[in-house]
Amino acid sequence: MRTTMITRRDFVKSASVSLAAATPLATLAQNTAAPARAPEVLVPRTVRPVVISDYSGWEFKNGGTENAVQRAFRLITEGQDVLDALIAGVNIPELDPLENGIGYGGLPNADGVVQLDSSCMHGPKKRAGAVACLEGVRTPSLVAKAVMDYTDHHLLCGAGAQQFARAMGFTIEDDLNTEKSRRLWREWKRRVDPEHWLDPDGPERQPGPGAGGGRAHAAGAQLLGDPGWPSRALAAGRSMVRDGLIREGSFWGTINCDGIGPNGDICGVTTTSGLAWKIPGRTGDSPILGAGLYVDNEVGAAGSTGRGEANLYNLSSFLIVESMRRGMSPKDAGMAALERIRANTIEARLLNAKGNPNFNIRFFVLNKRGEYAGVAMYRAGEAQYAVCTENGAQTAEFEPLLPGGPDA
Repeated sequence: MRTTMITRRDFVKSASVSLAAATPLATLAQNTAAPARAPEVLVPRTVRPVVISDYSGWEFKNGGTENAVQRAFRLITEGQDVLDALIAGVNIPELDPLENGIGYGGLPNADGVVQLDSSCMHGPKKRAGAVACLEGVRTPSLVAKAVMDYTDHHLLCGAGAQQFARAMGFTIEDDLNTEKSRRLWREWKRRVDPEHWLDPDGPERQPGPGAGGGRAHAAGAQLLGDPGWPSRALAAGRSMVRDGLIREGSFWGTINCDGIGPNGDICGVTTTSGLAWKIPGRTGDSPILGAGLYVDNEVGAAGSTGRGEANLYNLSSFLIVESMRRGMSPKDAGMAALERIRANTIEARLLNAKGNPNFNIRFFVLNKRGEYAGVAMYRAGEAQYAVCTENGAQTAEFEPLLPGGPDA
């Protein structure tokens, strides 16, 4: 824990207000000509609480007055367990039907089924829990915490995760799609398989020779067993981002939220609907400890959004925390992880014209002293992240490793 010294006067003053409005550290007088005063009594001060998350933690309020970082920070400063506070924060975008990358209304898999992933880590307890490919529960973060609290395991997936959630009393719904997420899925189907999935108002429904023929290319092949389908599926999704139909953040999904309390306790949570229109059963980095999230209460925390496969291959969140253990700042540790990802990205399909990754990935990093950073491969798409301190909730700019964007 960081130990800083303040005067008796400032200590008494700070005791009359909440931690969220704690007074700045006093500077000891240096002027020997100053009037005589009582000796200074130095006392230790606690860590400044901090909550950091991706932009979803700022943007969505689900009809309320607080976003995720505000709620989490308020609960932490009111004395709630840090992990409980963070999960209460991410429950806001999980339940918000306007957020298409997380929880209820998250963009579904290729079969139109919403499958959710989440993980959480409790620093002081050194415990963790996660779920993957969970269907029918709007708040997978709470199920991940139940795995942590009630089982000897770190990860449950698929039908087993759903059965566990049912046994723990969670409501299981038949379908977590909203009308918007279902409409977007239909548009994706039309783009990836235009010969079979038609736009009811599109040109292919109009009379005349060759109508729709320009779109009915190889993408019209049957999807099962078609080796070209994965690349077309990804291309169709990215085209919807370029056309403004979905946000880049919704396409990749995910909110990561990490926080430190006034006594130095560190926790983290990540929750997502995963890559939009993924192969059913696909699991990204979010529920995997060391990839989508890693917490060490003596060092710090790191989490991620963006291309999960790149993060999985490099176990980047674990790498970031270990780099901070060796003395790196949050920013430098995050940049080192981005450099590792860049060096290990060698497949032509994953490179742009400059030979750099053609995808984005972002890290949210917090250390034991309450210092934080948001870093990204590119400052593109979602160029800001959310943070809440005693100064309130605000956004900050990512520090990019590379200039431009992934398509540059």
